Amino acid sequence: MIQPIVEGHGEVPAVPVLIRQLAQFMAVHGVQVAQPIRRPRSKLVQKDGLEQAVALARIQTGCEAIVVLLDAHEDCPKKPAPDLQRWAVQVANPLPCSVVFAKKEYEGWFLSCVESLRGQRGISASAISEPQPEEVRDAKGRLESKMEAGRKYVATSDQVALTAVADWATVHTKCRSFRKFAKETKRLLQACNTRPQDWP
Repeated sequence: MIQPIVEGHGEVPAVPVLIRQLAQFMAVHGVQVAQPIRRPRSKLVQKDGLEQAVALARIQTGCEAIVVLLDAHEDCPKKPAPDLQRWAVQVANPLPCSVVFAKKEYEGWFLSCVESLRGQRGISASAISEPQPEEVRDAKGRLESKMEAGRKYVATSDQVALTAVADWATVHTKCRSFRKFAKETKRLLQACNTRPQDWP
């Protein structure tokens, strides 16, 4: 079982769907993904807060691997990632643990494949993807601008729905941070005694 740790309310339902989809893409079936543990970003980027979350994840029944997914926002993921990874691994040991940042937001991944989202959750039929999706500030707001007039982006319901239909192969091509997440997911799937195939 993979135990996610996330910062946002929308990621709670969305991240298990994403991990299960990646597992299917990699020809792994039946992998269990637990309900994510959610903590504020302010806690997860601090040593004590991250260690507490990882310690809680580690004692969940059946936990075989842990993944922490955060939005980088204005931070360069390369700066905080090494320290956070080291702290998390020390607490998770002997279980494998990965800390991954979406640059700048999870919704930035959607901005790379908007054509696949047309007609879903209010996304306009004429909406187009961003040329540099991971450089967009306020990715949630930019995604909302691609919705039909009067439609608001609601992370707690829209994020999981869009995760289920997004063209993740395109996201993999366009978003370096997603490639990192997919790579780490494969590693954690291997830790769950499966044999994931290369993807895409």
